[in-house]
Amino acid sequence: MEVWPELNYADWKGTCATLHMWTQIVGKIRLTLSPWTNHSWHVTLYVTSRGLGTSPIPHGSDTFEIYFDFIEHKLLILKNDGGTRAIELKPQSVADFYKAVMNALSELKLPVKIDTVPNEIVNPIPFEKDDKNRDYDPEYANRFWRVLVQADRVFKEFRSRFCGKCSPVHFFWGSFDFAVTRFSGRPAPPHPGGIPHLPDAITREAYSQEVSSLGFWPGADVMPEALFYSYAYPEPTGFGQAKVKPDAASYNTQLREFVLPYDAVRTAKSPDASLLDFAQSTYDAASTLGKWDRAGLEEKKPILHSPRQRS
Repeated sequence: MEVWPELNYADWKGTCATLHMWTQIVGKIRLTLSPWTNHSWHVTLYVTSRGLGTSPIPHGSDTFEIYFDFIEHKLLILKNDGGTRAIELKPQSVADFYKAVMNALSELKLPVKIDTVPNEIVNPIPFEKDDKNRDYDPEYANRFWRVLVQADRVFKEFRSRFCGKCSPVHFFWGSFDFAVTRFSGRPAPPHPGGIPHLPDAITREAYSQEVSSLGFWPGADVMPEALFYSYAYPEPTGFGQAKVKPDAASYNTQLREFVLPYDAVRTAKSPDASLLDFAQSTYDAASTLGKWDRAGLEEKKPILHSPRQRS
């Protein structure tokens, strides 16, 4: 089994679109029941050893978790009183999946009402009305998760180099991308907003501070290629002309981001080194041109001399 599997968007775009909607349903459950955390960090999903999960969600004095299992292809709901439900992941409509999830939560005495209009897409159809049968290819769902496993591992290595404010490594179901974001510690100018079906107030709070963000995008019809990306907000003068690594990376004027095709990482002699070079060089450009306090923000790891000091 390939550590970095092939993920050609054209081969799985139907499944990709399906998972975008299904993860929105699960993500909105977490959003509805969780206390607000800055930059919407309370809504995200996390990579697990079998798929994507919510982490514990409060429900009164109870808690529960929801996991996509991309090995056995089930959605699992686990409650703290021992109650469980499993929903098969298979070709089905968004409406059928939504109904199955809501019924399972009701059976577990975890009722919740969510906003059923998808976020960050053009011409959204409410979940309960999206009754067109959808694709689900288990092979490509598994490949997608395996890519996230590798990205999660490398992103966490990159995150460890920074001691300033930094996001978790997490999956945003609205934009359907995987990211980790560093902050300079200074306020940013108001973001213009304008993201489809996402309140501008949410976007402006998310970008209320200067950031350098690294992420993975699995592809969509508007940009049909899996790629890694890095951007700065606000974008400092000269950012798009900066020299970054590896050679396969380039600045995309449409996205206003540096992009690195996933295939360039997957086929590199050392995929980890290639991705870390991209992460570090794009951050270097953003933080240097943006005049961040790099000396104060970058990790100074202690020298450890004994097992006791490592504990």
